[in-house]
Parts: sequence; C-alpha cells; structure tokens
Amino acid sequence: MGMTLAEKILAAHAGLDQVHPGQFVEVDVDIVLANDITAPIAIREFEKLGVTRVFDPDRVVLVADHFVPNKDILSAEQCVQMRQFARAQGLAHYFDVGRMGIEHVLLPEQGLVVPGDVVVGADSHTCTYGALGAFATGMGSTDIAVAMATGRIWMRVPETIRIVYHGTLRPWVGGKDLILYTIGQIGVNGANYKAIEFAGPTIDALSMDGRFTMANMAIEAGAKAGLFAVDETTRAYVEGRARRPYRVYPPDRDANYAQIIQIDVSDLEPQVAFPHLPSNIRPVSQAGEVPVDQVVIGSCTNGRLEDLRVAAEILRGRRVHPAVRCIIIPGSQQVYLDSLREGLIEVFLTAGAAVSTPTCGPCLGGHMGVLAAGERAVSTTNRNFRGRMGHPESQVYLAGPAVAAAAAVAGQIIHPDHL
Repeated sequence: MGMTLAEKILAAHAGLDQVHPGQFVEVDVDIVLANDITAPIAIREFEKLGVTRVFDPDRVVLVADHFVPNKDILSAEQCVQMRQFARAQGLAHYFDVGRMGIEHVLLPEQGLVVPGDVVVGADSHTCTYGALGAFATGMGSTDIAVAMATGRIWMRVPETIRIVYHGTLRPWVGGKDLILYTIGQIGVNGANYKAIEFAGPTIDALSMDGRFTMANMAIEAGAKAGLFAVDETTRAYVEGRARRPYRVYPPDRDANYAQIIQIDVSDLEPQVAFPHLPSNIRPVSQAGEVPVDQVVIGSCTNGRLEDLRVAAEILRGRRVHPAVRCIIIPGSQQVYLDSLREGLIEVFLTAGAAVSTPTCGPCLGGHMGVLAAGERAVSTTNRNFRGRMGHPESQVYLAGPAVAAAAAVAGQIIHPDHL
C-alpha cells in the first residue's frame, strides 16, 4: 500500500520505509518556529531542560510579529526575552521590527521553509507551509522547547483527507473562498487530527499566494496539516529563494485516504464566514444587509502581494466609506516594498485607508484595530470566534480581499461586482 504526502514526509524524517495512520514516530525537524507570544514560554521551558544550546542555530527561527511594534510594557518585555535569547544562542534567523514580517508570510518568502520539510511552530497557523509540500504543524510551547533542544519531536501519524477541486474559478473568487467553502462543507471539526491534501485541476491553476491561504486555514477545519503536492508553480516560487537543497515527496497513487471529497467550484461565489465560526459560511449574494464599522486586509492568511493587488483593484479611484475604518497590513517588509513600488500604497492612502507596518495586530485582538462592543468588521484574517478581534460583543465576518475591499467602499458587505 502506498503512502499519502504526509506519510511520505514523516516516514523519511523518521528514518522509516513506511508509516501508517495512528503510528507514533519520532521525527527530525527542519525548522522550529516561535513568536513574541509563544517564544518566552518555550524559552523558560528550554532553560528547565538543563541544556545550554539549541540543536542548530540555523534552524530555530524567532519572529516578533504579534504585538509589534510593542503596544505596551508587557509586550515589550516579551520581545526583550526573545531578543536576548536569540542573541545569546547566535540564532541566524531572528526577525525584529523593520526587518520582519508576519511569520507565516516571512518564512516562505525568505526561503527558510522548502518542500519536503518538517516544520513545527508554536503557532497554530504553522500549517501554512504545507503549500510548499512540507509537513508543517503547530505545537505547544513546551513541545517547541524540546524541539529547540533536540531537533526532534514525537508525533502520531495522521490520517489524510484528500479534497479534489474541479472547475474554473469565477472573477473575485480565490483561495480564501475555496477554503471558506470547504470549511463550511466539512465543519470546524471535519478534519480533526488529520492531514488534508488539496488537489485537482483547480488547485493546479491556483497561485502560490492562494495555496498559502488555503493551507493556512486547514487548522480551522481541525487539521493537523494542510498539504499541496509540489508542481511547477511550487518550483518557480522556491527557485531563487531556497537557502538549502530540498526533496520532493509526491503522494503515491495507491495511497490510502480516510476520505476523498470532490468539489466543483465552477459556480462558486465569493464566500463570507458569519460570526462566530469559520464554518458559518454564506455566499456573498446571501449576506443580506450587514453594515460594517471596520475592514482589515492583511494577516498571515491574506497579507501577500496578490491579496493587496486585488484590494487595490477595488479601491482604485474610489473612497473608503466615511463610516468605515479600513486598515491594510502588508504581510512583510518585502510585500510592503513591492506594494510601494507598484503604487498600491498610494491607491490605499488616496482611498482613505490606513496602512500599517507588518503585524498580526488586529487578527488576535492585539492592537492596530481592536473592536469595541457592537462593532462589526469584515476581515481577511482566519478566525472570527467571539471576542477574537476585541470586545466579546463585537462581530467579525471573514472574507477574501475583494469582498473586504468592496465592503470598505460600500459600508456594508456586498459583491464586488455591485460597486
């Protein structure tokens, strides 16, 4: 019996010819990641282990991205702990204000994650790197401390759900709409402790930015990882970025899947996740009249250059509604610079939007766009749980950059074609 993409990668990193779902394995990791919220916990646990050095200073990556630039004394102290640890350990990849980005935008962009890797991060959206054909998953800070010390982790091999997409995407429909629709179909528990393989003709035609968006939100269906097989689109992205050699692991044709789901996207509209679950999905034509107070375009889900281009296409020559605050957050310094060179930043500022330095900020209700009681936001982020972006009585509607930008102009959720 053949193996799935997840099984292939885990077997190789465990030094085994074959693994099967449910098997417990110890695997070598290629990258260990933490941020300014999770790293301080991992550092304290690392120090309790009695070791003095990380397993490899080239493979432990720390990114200050959640509460930066620091919003208060506590967040400043968190970053000081991480900064001091990075310097003491001689970490090659520590990213601070002015040289950073949102971690899951930054690492692929910098070529730190490559196909075939096993990546563990103290952040649930570490699964983003599955877009590159890597096995990437989030873990608790204690596990990350052990990984920093030993370069190894234990894991139960997950079953895999294969989701095959057919059809050509309509205008304004992208990776965010595909993954929102999928979560709406299978639910937030539909892939609990399973890997998802995204495949099919629609995926073959999808850009890397669209794939990152889909892999990023695999966790919102409960998945351990969300993976794409490496193809020419992947190779074109990786070539010139990769900082080390990599190996491609294609899934076997006779792999055993827990489930195979077929989805026809030919008639798929832009999707909106209503409060308070990513699975509470409606097509935008059925959204009704939902006035909004704030729009956020950015995050590790939709803060890449392609996303900002879509937003700029909507906002160009238009103005943000006077009752709306529109906040645009490039996912990295490079995305910011590319947007500036392309004239996108001028489009946003002329339209009346605020443009922020790269930060997770409002996604987790941290800063740069926290909501008050009763306020509604349309956001390109990944979660809309109660209180996620601020007050427990606020509401967050998830959408792609086209719908978000259209809402910023109209003051309510509408189809971009209706502007």
